[in-house]
Amino acid sequence: MQNIDIVNGLLQLGFETGWVVNGTEITLWENPESIPTISEIASAVERHKQKQQAEAQAKAEAKAAAQAKLAALGLTIDDLTALGL
Repeated sequence: MQNIDIVNGLLQLGFETGWVVNGTEITLWENPESIPTISEIASAVERHKQKQQAEAQAKAEAKAAAQAKLAALGLTIDDLTALGL
């Protein structure tokens, strides 16, 4: 597990502050809750990745839907950009 994975896992678990990750270790923990286990962090990392993928897919689907609506009107994104929209 890389540094960014541990950070994302802690954020996914709801720990926004009170910790420092150095390399692949949590070197400072100032939260009243106990430090999550590697297993808990790994599960949170997977949930974070799934959430990111779902958000990216939703964004791509929304873009495709918008482009389809524009195409039905005979417009493109470049047309809207030229209009300043």
